[in-house]
Amino acid sequence: MNEDNLLTACRQEIDKIDREIVDLFVRRMEVSARIAGYKKEHALPVWDPTREREKLSAVQSASPEELRPYAAALYTQILSLSRSRQMLLNGGESGIADVIRAALDKTPSLFPESACVACQGVEGANSQFACEKLFSHPDIMFFSGFDAVFSAIEKGLCRYGIVPVENSTAGTVKAVYDLMMDHRFYIVRSVRLKVDHDLLARPGAVLQDIREIYSHEQAIGQCSHFLSTLRNVRVIPCENTAAAAKMVAASGRGDVAALANPRCTEYYPLARLVRAVQNNNSNYTRFICISREPEIYPGADRTSLMLTLPHKPGALCRLLGSIAALDVNLTKLESRPLPGSDFEFMFYFDMLLPVYSPKLTQLMAELPVQCERFSYLGSYSEVF
Repeated sequence: MNEDNLLTACRQEIDKIDREIVDLFVRRMEVSARIAGYKKEHALPVWDPTREREKLSAVQSASPEELRPYAAALYTQILSLSRSRQMLLNGGESGIADVIRAALDKTPSLFPESACVACQGVEGANSQFACEKLFSHPDIMFFSGFDAVFSAIEKGLCRYGIVPVENSTAGTVKAVYDLMMDHRFYIVRSVRLKVDHDLLARPGAVLQDIREIYSHEQAIGQCSHFLSTLRNVRVIPCENTAAAAKMVAASGRGDVAALANPRCTEYYPLARLVRAVQNNNSNYTRFICISREPEIYPGADRTSLMLTLPHKPGALCRLLGSIAALDVNLTKLESRPLPGSDFEFMFYFDMLLPVYSPKLTQLMAELPVQCERFSYLGSYSEVF
C-alpha cells in the first residue's frame, strides 16, 4: 500500500470511529438527561464531585499511560458538558437568570439622553468626552479619583459613572480593575473614544524651554516615543490629563507643559505646542458606563463577568473549555491578584454573548459549579 492509499484508509477508519463516538456521545447525553430528571425529582444536587473524581480516575486507569493526560482532558470536558446540560434541564440558573429577567423587564427601551454622571478628573478629561458621546445632555459631577466614581454610584449620588478600562496602546487601566473587586456595580454600556494627545503649554512657550511635562501615567505610556526624543525634561505623572492641563495653565510658567487632549484648549488658556504626539494615530480608550442596579437595553450583545477559581491545576483551562464548547467569542480576559492572597487571582471576562442567547443561560448554570466566587457584571452594547 502506497502512502496516499495508507492516508486515505486511515482517514476512512477515523471517520468510521468518529461516527461511533458521536453515536455514543448522544446516547451518553440521553442517559445524563434521565439522571437529571431523577436528581430533580429527589432534590439531589446536579454536581457530584465525588462521582466525577472517581470517573476521571477510572478513565485514566483504563487508558494507556502515555494517553492518560489526553483521556483526562477529554473526559473533563465531557463531564462539564453533561453537568451543564443537567443544570439547564433542571432549571438551575444560580439566581442570575432572575436578575437578568428583572433588568430586562424594568429597563426602558431607550438609553437616556440625560442623567447625572460621575467622571474622574476635571473639565476636559477624556472621561467627560466619553460621557458626552453616550449622553446628549449629561449632568457631569467630577471626582478626584476612580474610587470616588465607584463610591458615587454605590451611594446613589449619581445614576451613572464613566471609567476607562483599557487603551489600545498602553493596555489595561489596572487601577480600575483592582477597584472592581471592592465595589458593587453593573455595566450598562461601553464606548470607544479616539484619544489624541497634544503637548499643551501656555501661549508664547517654546519646546526648547520646556523642562517639566505633566500627564496621567497612561497618557505618558501612550506618548513614550515622543518623550524619548526630549532631553533634560522631567516627566511627572499626575491624576488626570485634564488636571495636568489645568495645572499648567494656572502655573504662570513657560517651562512646563501637559500631555492632554487638544480639546483642553477649549477650557484652559493653552496653546498646542506639538500636535498628535501619541505613539499610534489609531489610539483608542475603552470606557464603561456603570450603574448601581442592572440595566439591560435593547441590542445588548456583550456580557461581562468577574470570578475567582479554585487554586487547582487546570481550573482556568476547564472554564475556558466550557466557554469554547458554547462557541462563545471571548474578547478579553484580565487577571488581577486578590489582596491578601498567595498568588490567587480574580478573573475578568468580556464576551460577545447577547443577553437573549440561550448560551448565556447555559453558561450561568455552569459557572457557579466551577467558580469559588462569581459576579455577573452586566449585558450591554458598545458605542464606537
